[in-house]
Formats: sequence, structure tokens, C-alpha cells
Amino acid sequence: MIGSKARLYTDNSQRTYPGAAKEARFPLGGIGTGNISLGSRGELRDWEIFNLPAKGTYMPNTFFAIRVEQEGRQPVAKVLESKLLPPHALSHGYHPLTGAGLPRLDESELIGTYPMARVVFRDGDLPVQVELEAFTPMIPLDPENSGIPAASLTYRVTNTSDLPAEVVVAGSLINPVGGLKYDKFGNLHHQMPCGQNVNAFRQDSDASGLELSSEKWAAGDLNYGNLALQTTHANLTVKRAWLRGAWYDFLQEFWDDFTEDGRLTDLGYETPSEEHKTDTGSLGVIETILPGETKEFQFALSWYFPNRINGWYDRVMDTRPGHETIRNHYATRFGSAWEAGAYLLDNLDRLRGQTVAFRDALFGTTLPGYVIDALAGNMPVLRSTTCFWLENGKFLGFEGTFDDEGSCEGSCTHVWNYEQTLAFLYPSLERTMRRVEFLEEVDASGKMAFRAMSMFNCEWRWGGYTGPAAADGQLGAIMRVFREWKLSGDTEFLRELWPNVKLALDYALVHWDHDGDGVMEGEQHNTYDIEFYGPNPLTGMMLLGALRAGEAMAGGLGDQEAAERYGHIASLSAGRLSELTWNGEYFVQVLDDVNAHKYQHGIGCLSDQLLGQQLAHLYGLGHLMEQERLKSAIHAVFRHNFKPDFKDHVNCQRVYALHDEQGLVLCSWPNGGRPKLPFVYSDEVWTGIEYQVATNLVYEGFVEEGLTIVKAVRDRQDGYRRNPWNEVECGHHYARSMSSWGLLIAFSGFAFDMAAGTMSFKPATPEEAFAAFWSTGRGWGVYRQALDPVSGSMVPQVEVLGGDMSGVLVHACGTTVQL
Repeated sequence: MIGSKARLYTDNSQRTYPGAAKEARFPLGGIGTGNISLGSRGELRDWEIFNLPAKGTYMPNTFFAIRVEQEGRQPVAKVLESKLLPPHALSHGYHPLTGAGLPRLDESELIGTYPMARVVFRDGDLPVQVELEAFTPMIPLDPENSGIPAASLTYRVTNTSDLPAEVVVAGSLINPVGGLKYDKFGNLHHQMPCGQNVNAFRQDSDASGLELSSEKWAAGDLNYGNLALQTTHANLTVKRAWLRGAWYDFLQEFWDDFTEDGRLTDLGYETPSEEHKTDTGSLGVIETILPGETKEFQFALSWYFPNRINGWYDRVMDTRPGHETIRNHYATRFGSAWEAGAYLLDNLDRLRGQTVAFRDALFGTTLPGYVIDALAGNMPVLRSTTCFWLENGKFLGFEGTFDDEGSCEGSCTHVWNYEQTLAFLYPSLERTMRRVEFLEEVDASGKMAFRAMSMFNCEWRWGGYTGPAAADGQLGAIMRVFREWKLSGDTEFLRELWPNVKLALDYALVHWDHDGDGVMEGEQHNTYDIEFYGPNPLTGMMLLGALRAGEAMAGGLGDQEAAERYGHIASLSAGRLSELTWNGEYFVQVLDDVNAHKYQHGIGCLSDQLLGQQLAHLYGLGHLMEQERLKSAIHAVFRHNFKPDFKDHVNCQRVYALHDEQGLVLCSWPNGGRPKLPFVYSDEVWTGIEYQVATNLVYEGFVEEGLTIVKAVRDRQDGYRRNPWNEVECGHHYARSMSSWGLLIAFSGFAFDMAAGTMSFKPATPEEAFAAFWSTGRGWGVYRQALDPVSGSMVPQVEVLGGDMSGVLVHACGTTVQL
């Protein structure tokens, strides 16, 4: 079942995605800005910049094209995308709005090392080689510069011929402000909401380009916004608006104009588009490239749609007059798309350098390539439409997204329990989530609403009634306060939240533990959207972790009474939970009749049974009970729940892995006793749980087993079956998948305590040389250790690439170093 040791440890290959990998879609966009995705053919798709998901969308007339002319040779002009691939089974063929009938390049290959992507193009007709570099800045601990509503698009063109070449690279972009709509024939609909759209050519001292806006919408309207396509090049050619003609004249006139001499002819329109109509504009850069020379064609594509519904959906929002909308955070920095794009171009060298430093630190590891892909492949969740960042500073998240709206609102505590990526990369934003949970969503009894609604003047309802507290979510939130404190060293943050942290923990001890033995047996709502009854390992371990976190936080604040009380209950709880739920191999749910309540797991082997222990490892709380039992239990999860294929697996629930694929199911019943109606989702495969189990396996010494699970996940996300940058569960870009970041912490043996000013490393992999990225709330960089051939000892090295870690003590390889 376990792959060969050599294969698991040495697979450091960088996966690439040819044009045929249709599911490979690389998101471009900042935190809280939405995305545009770059496809494996080099096309721009899935335009999710209008404060809503928009999977499957394309933008009409929107593409880049190249024209190459050499003396004595026939000019060549093509769209900078590889060929469209079958099936070509549309009822009316490809509409001219798609530009499908224009010449394209022979081949493309997408290389994605998030947050940066490259597309390498190949074509037998072009006397030049073309490569695209695309990224939006992403810098740890710098959410502002990681939250720019723009993308850098750089086409690098190398003249591979023996003659000079005049090269024109032109970007065309439709003005979508107000919204587009299509009729059954694929035409732009005659009743589109857009209209009075304006395409302007603008030249400033540092940038020139197209600014696309509309005169129809007021500044506070949800449809208000603009886009820009800018460049710093001086030699330009511009067509502000394509031909406003009948039928398909627009595309014919543009292509003839572009291919004739590489110069675009502005048609002189000085009035906005008619009502229900819009225009497409084009911006070209002209360069002469000598044989063997490479030149860059730099563009910034930016957007500005500042207003969003002040709530989760239009049906769950603050409807008080004047409170219906709220601005995105990026609108507090930029007043237009032009400003955002100009900022990116003005600071491009610095922002690209810091992004490259992060990319190289992350991918320059000694860990297997598929492990780093698991980390990088889920970072886009933070910058997808799953998440949003408001002008009031709050960072919020759905669980995931449907194709066209958010899925499961409220920064759901029991789903976001699993996430680690935001906490380690942007801890200041993570702390805003804790403040919402504890300062706005905990009532006087200590009950926490596990879906945040109060800020939008709403209430979370469940089955028509006030929603219950989620046992795992509430207890996990307590543990996450501890994590945020240790990552940041911000004791004032802890002091601010501590009264309600105690309320929430004491609520659990009364509301769910009815007999006071430190084990919860009451009705326990949880992440499977049902209630568990009786003692069970999922919520039992979470209580243990919360008690130990509470004990440590109380001690840090000098609240000795609380520290002693929580420590005493934790010791009692550990012994009693082990006594009640241990079956000799793993931990089970204790019920007299497993079928007395629907949707239980009973004596099944639950993959999440040690979630609380995994979090305790990540946050530095150590083992919560007998180590040997914990080791046995997590290994049992792997033995019983990991499937080398799914050809005989019966699943009447949602299907995320099938046929020849490998994966970890949520529960199995190796000793029989499966309930008549087991808990919902029990036969499913969730990547977020796969990663958390793999992380725990590594902590308990089962490194090969952990690697086996991670490789299975990433093999499923291969660009053909699924998108490598979009792991789904109840929606696209699902928050739980960000549990993958825990793998880095476990493999590095990274421990952190910024409150004490210390961190340490103890790698779990057997290689003598080790390198990996690290980050805290104070700084980030690379840790390395290698064998000194003279002394025979391991020598550690800590490189700080960002932040201020001065004075921090680093313990590694039996030594201590002060930064």
C-alpha cells in the first residue's frame, strides 16, 4: 500500500501542464480582490473580479496577440494562446466573440509555482520564442502588498532567427462594467445591463494604457467600477474601441487592422457606448528585437469594483438603510484600477523581487515536490472569492464557493479549524477572525455562534431555529487564540480576548459535559453538519486541546486560578476519555445503541478522531494523553481508511475520489458495527482531512504513510481530472484544504513561541541535508541544516528574508543561535 521509500522521498519533480490539461487554471489576484485565472493554453478565464465567483466565464474579445515582421519575409500574426482542443460540439460553433477562428500557436506549457506562473509557447511559424510570466505580488506578513487588485503580465520574446524582427504584442480587453449577457446564439444580448461605457487612452509620466469605465453607475452602486490595461513602454499603438458595426464586423476590422502593419487605427469614437452596449479596446507595444536578443513586453491588468453586499448573500445582509453595501479593503488604498495598476508598475521590481524570494524559499525545499505543491496549491484560497477583506479591516470567509456565489457562509469555525495557511502567512488577518469570533459572536453564557452573522445585523439559523454552538468549532477557536498568541507574541491581543475565551471554555464544560468528568456526552454539533452523542474522540480530543491551551494562556496572563483549574480538568479528561473510548487499537464513540440517533459513527475508525491532537502538535501543546495509544490510533486511521483504489468502494454520498484514484475516506468499520444510517459524509474523501491526518502521521513518526496520503491527493489534482490550484469540498477553493500548511510545520519539526522569543526545528525526514520555509508573526525565511564533514555534526542556518526577528533564540541540532 505504501509507495516505495525512494519514490516518496525523492520525487522532487516540478509538475508542468500542457495545453491539453484543461483543468489547470492558475489564479491571479490579491487578498480580497477576486481573481482572473490563467489557463494552460495561455488564455485568461474565470473572471471573478466582480465580488462574486464566476467559474467557467470568459471575457469576449479579450486576448493577447503577437505580430512579427522581418524584412523580405511574410509577417506572422497569431493569438498568444495554444490551439483550442476538442470537443468542438457547440450548437452554433464558436462565436466570433471567442476569437476561436483566429490563428493560434502550436503548443503551450504552464509551469505554476504559486504565486508565480510561466507559460512557454511553441510555434513552428514564428521566428521568435515567447514566454509569459504572470503573477500578483504575494509577500508573507505583508497583506497590503499581497492584496493588490492587479496582475503583472510579462511576455518575454526572444528572436531565434538570423534577421531583426519588429514585434508587436497587443492586448485586447472588453469593457464589462455593468455586466454582460448573451442570447441563445452567443451574441451579446440586446438588453445587457451595461451601457454608457467609456474606453479612454491615458498617458501619465510613468504609465500609459486603456482605462475602461462607465458613466451609468453611481460611485456607491454595486455595478460601479473600472478596469485598466497599462504598460510602461513608450512605443505604443492603440485602438480605444473596436468597430461598432453589425454582425461580426468588429473582429474582422480589428484583425485586418492589426495584421496589416502592426499598427492599430483608432476609429475616433468620442461618445460612450449606447445603452445595453459596450466596446472593446486594444493596446499594443512595439519593439525591434535583434537576432538572439530578448525583450520584455510588460503589461499590468488591474480592476476596481469596490462595492459589495454588506453581508454573506443578498438574503443574509444588513438591510438597514445606508448599510446595504460595504467597500472592499483595497478601496481604502486605491481610488481606481488605474491607481492600482500604476502602483504595481511603479513598484514592480521590489514587489516582484519579494514575491520571487517567497516563491524560491517555498519551492527551494528538500521536501518532495508534491508536498510543496500541496502547500502552494491551496494558498490561492486566501485570494479567491471564498474570502473577502472589508474596509473595516475584517477578513472573512465562506467555506468555499459555488460557481456563481459563496457556499456556506459565516467564517464557519468548524471548517476554518483546519486551516493553517492564513495563520502562518498573514497572522494579522487571522487575528481579525479571532476578534470576530470572541468579541462579537460569544454571548453572555459563553455560547459562540459558529457562523459569524452579528456584524451584518443577522442571526445564524439552523432548521428554522437559533443555531446551536458547534462543539469542535468553539473548542478549536480557543486553541487558535493560543496559536495566534504564540505566533505573534502579542499578549495584549490575548488579554483582550481572554474574558470571552474563558466564557467559551466554561460553556463547554457545562453545556456538553453533563456529569463533570471532563468528557462531553451531550448533543455535540460538529463539522459533519450533524450532532454526535455520547463520548467520542473528535470532540473529546478537541476539549483536551482547548483545556491545555486555556491552561497555557491563563498562565501567560498570570491567571493562576484558571490555569490550575483547566490543568486539573485536562488531566481528569485525558484519563477518562482514554478509559471510555479506547478499543485497544483506536478511539471510538460510546453509545449503548448506535442506531438510537441517526448519523453516528459508533465503533467506526474516524479519520478525524485525533484532530485535536494534530492541532496540539502544531501549536506546541505536545501529546494530550498516552503517546502509544495516540500512535496506534493514527496508524489505524491510515491502515483502515486509506484506499489504494476506489473501484469497489460503495459511496451513496458525494464523490470526490473514484475508480483508480487513491484517497482517505472519513470513516470505516473494520470491526463491523456500521450504523444503518452512518454520519453523513462518512464515505467521502476530503482533502482537508487527508492533510490533517498526514500531518499527524508525520508527528507520530509515520512519515512514509503521511507522504503516501499527500501524494495521493496531489495525483488527483493533476490538471486533467482536477485543478491543481482548486481543491473542492462543499465548493471551490475550500477553506479546509488549507490544513495542508500543517505539513510544513510537521516535516520541519518547527516550534514557535514569539511570546518567549524562541523557535526551534527538528526535521522529520531522514536526509542529512534539509531546507524549508518558515514564518512567524515577526518574520519569515529559510531554515537549513547540513552535515559538517569535519566535525560530523549537523550545523543549522536560519536565513531571515522578511520581518524583524532580532533577539529571537533558535534551537536546532543541539545548539542555540540568537538572531
